[in-house]
Amino acid sequence: VQLQASGGGLVQAGGSLRLSCAATGRIFSINDMGWYRQTPGKQRELVAEITRGGMTNYADSVKDRFVISRDNAKNTVYLQMDSLKPEDTAVYYCKAVVRATALRSSEYGLWGPGTQVTVSS
Repeated sequence: VQLQASGGGLVQAGGSLRLSCAATGRIFSINDMGWYRQTPGKQRELVAEITRGGMTNYADSVKDRFVISRDNAKNTVYLQMDSLKPEDTAVYYCKAVVRATALRSSEYGLWGPGTQVTVSS
């Protein structure tokens, strides 16, 4: 199973970007999905997460600016980022909790390779 993210890039402050992350391979189901970000010298931090049923959780720094959503049929999670700020500049990683079979014991966490988001002032 692989996660492939896309949608990063360079944008001016106040602009928008939409990240996508699709899971492919042997998948029975995907539970929680989320986006994290990391800057040099800092720990990776949660940006937003969403359960299979659609419940969401956001970091305080992105509330009211970012929206996470998912398409369960496509095993894909999205992050709509509006009103971007220079401090949002980071490498963004998607994460998925994948279940390979119907057995709970087959569940594991998977990280995508990361996509760079740069917001210029």
